[in-house]
Amino acid sequence: MATSPSVAIPTVPPAATGRSSRLVIVLLSVALVAVVAAAGGGYYLMNQREAAAPAAPAAAVPEKPIFVTLEPLTVNVRSDGRPRFLHVGMALKVRDEQTKARITEFMPEVRSRLLLLLSNRPPESLVTTEDKARLAEEIRFELSRPLGAGIPPQEIASVSFNTFMVQ
Repeated sequence: MATSPSVAIPTVPPAATGRSSRLVIVLLSVALVAVVAAAGGGYYLMNQREAAAPAAPAAAVPEKPIFVTLEPLTVNVRSDGRPRFLHVGMALKVRDEQTKARITEFMPEVRSRLLLLLSNRPPESLVTTEDKARLAEEIRFELSRPLGAGIPPQEIASVSFNTFMVQ
């Protein structure tokens, strides 16, 4: 019988194995702490940039319009010998509730001013869109004037026509 040659297997002393495994655990722990610290620092810096960046302006909320609807008016217009008239209905867009209350309180004065402004106009001056826009601006200007002594002027933003008929 032949004897098999014996092969010597190198063995590591037990003290060396425990020391290297502790070193690996310490290195992995340090690496893990470094990764967590880097992630936390990045998160902190990103939040600082967002806080330092100017906030986007909030969308302006449009204010609710305030309208005063006037009863339709019918006035005579100037013509070449035959009777003609203008029938117009309108609404005034005002800036505040005080102006609305003042116009409502002084409605006879407002209607009188409108009748004087609209009467005896030539019908040809009321045909085009530009003519109507010019008339709306004249009405706005006339009705913005103070309605009495010691009363502030009305804050009328615009005049809108509801009906407009020249016949």
